[in-house]
Amino acid sequence: MSGDSPSPCPSHKGRRDSDRATVVDVGASSRPYPEGHTSRKERRDQVRMIAWEVTRSCNLNCVHCRAASHLGPYPGELSTGECLRLIDDIARFSQPVIILTGGEPLLRQDIFDLAAYGTQKSLRMVMATNGTLVDEAKVRKMIDSGIQRVSISIDGPDAQSHDALRQQPGAFAGALAGIAAMKAAGMEFQINTTITTANLHQIKAIHDLALRIGAAAHHIFLLVPTGRGRDLAEQTITAADYEETLRWFYRESLTCAIQLKATCAPHYFRVMHQNKRKGENPAKKVGGHFHESTRGCLGGISFCFISHVGQVQPCGYLELDCGNIRKQSFGEIWETSEVFRNLRDYESYKGKCGRCEFIKVCGGCRARAYEATGDYRAEEPLCLYQPRQ
Repeated sequence: MSGDSPSPCPSHKGRRDSDRATVVDVGASSRPYPEGHTSRKERRDQVRMIAWEVTRSCNLNCVHCRAASHLGPYPGELSTGECLRLIDDIARFSQPVIILTGGEPLLRQDIFDLAAYGTQKSLRMVMATNGTLVDEAKVRKMIDSGIQRVSISIDGPDAQSHDALRQQPGAFAGALAGIAAMKAAGMEFQINTTITTANLHQIKAIHDLALRIGAAAHHIFLLVPTGRGRDLAEQTITAADYEETLRWFYRESLTCAIQLKATCAPHYFRVMHQNKRKGENPAKKVGGHFHESTRGCLGGISFCFISHVGQVQPCGYLELDCGNIRKQSFGEIWETSEVFRNLRDYESYKGKCGRCEFIKVCGGCRARAYEATGDYRAEEPLCLYQPRQ
């Protein structure tokens, strides 16, 4: 990665450090998921986060969208009644963070009713949006329905670069306007950034922007070439750039007061553990502590994805049908899915992932492995590290 390092992170001492700060900083439990030797309670407690695609409809046409979303309607989406029953089902089984995502979740007319119902059931509700539909009235509804944090995707430091990836003029200005509305109301927000060759040289500038606008966290995502992103496969950064980016991000975390986290970039947790051995630890975060038990790929282990039609998957990028909530309870799917069982069996992983000493820390991106080989337990194709064994 070329260019100067971004300026040191400010302390942001004036920001409120509330319970909302940690709701999306949820990783695996303090021990790895045991292979077939847990009680039902232990399995239930492992469900820490669910990304729920409440609609696939979207007002943008982002070039890297895993869902290849467009402005619907999409047939077969879960009805309000089905959504409420799903919330009941999840709440009976566990108490995970629920990420209301899409598509664009704000296009769903009952979105705040769903959020409020989840809050009533003691689920921690958060939202992922492109920000362009956020205004003062919607922020008030977010707060009233109990949504605890909102993530906004920013993939460029300016309108030219961001709008090009979003394929919508005005998307950058719209996102910043939405952020301003949230900031004015005291709604906590984080910035999510998908890294490709198109914006790799701008990642430090995007990071500086996240700091300037008062984000509680900055999460980076590495492109997974699924959905519309398959057409961008050539924009996947190299393994060497990937490694350098993650090491830069870790160095930032040592002094940066906001939460920094890498998602769909499991090698970051190997980098983190390597540096911890040297006595280097990230600074305390205003936007949530970087919990030491967080690991890399969480799909099927402490995280899963539920699609707009009720299909349960390890994640949004790994489109393997693990069951459908229209036919089975969520708990039954979580406990019995063969795909989930395989993902929890680290000894079944292949190639260098299978022999890597960091397998339980990193896990490799199972979606990238599947896209590259057709085998979700194959070795991660975008990894520079060579195991000691």
